[in-house]
This record gives sequence, structure tokens and C-alpha cells, in this order.
Amino acid sequence: MLTQGTLRAARYLDLLSMRQRVTASNIANADTPGYRTRALDFDSALDEAMQRPAKRPTFEPQVRELGGLAVKNDGNDVVLDRELRNLSETAIRFSHALLVMRGGIRQLRQAIQEGRGA
Repeated sequence: MLTQGTLRAARYLDLLSMRQRVTASNIANADTPGYRTRALDFDSALDEAMQRPAKRPTFEPQVRELGGLAVKNDGNDVVLDRELRNLSETAIRFSHALLVMRGGIRQLRQAIQEGRGA
């Protein structure tokens, strides 16, 4: 009963939530010797999720070491400024996707109410 846009927004929210957890883990390990920054392959996961929004993804999005970052003396490569920027960007994207979801749910609710009045 939900629109394709609403289903896509739901998949997008799932991926953003996962991205937020990975970023939070990076921040939590910023002082852990030898820890390497991890990242969700967000674009690939999003492409896969958008191809079939009506179904729950059958794949597990890949989280892997990012690489290419400067490594500190303790072997850690977490850059807090980068991670905080990721948190902010993800929060903004999450807010926008919630607006889309709310709009779809509002339309469904209106359709149900109109059907009851007939």
C-alpha cells in the first residue's frame, strides 16, 4: 500500500542508520592503537536497495577499511573532523528522508480516511 517513494525512503533510512553506526564506531575507536577507519560502501548498497525497494535487501552492505588516510604513530588512522562531518551529513540526509516517509504515510492515512467516508 505504500508508494515506491516511501519504500525507497525506508531503504535509504536503513542504510543511513547503518552508516551512522559505522561512523560512531570509528569515533569510539579514535584512540585505539592500530584501529583503521571503516566505511560502508554506501553508493553500492543504495543502488542495490533502489532496484527493488519493495523487498528487504537480501544482501549485507559491505563495511570495509577505508584506506588512504594518514596513519598516526600508534597505527590508528581515524580523522575526527572527517567522522564528525560524516555524522552531520548523515543526520541531514536522515531528516530529509523522514520528511519523504511522513509525506507517504500522510497520503496513505488520507486515502484510508476518504475510503471510510464513502
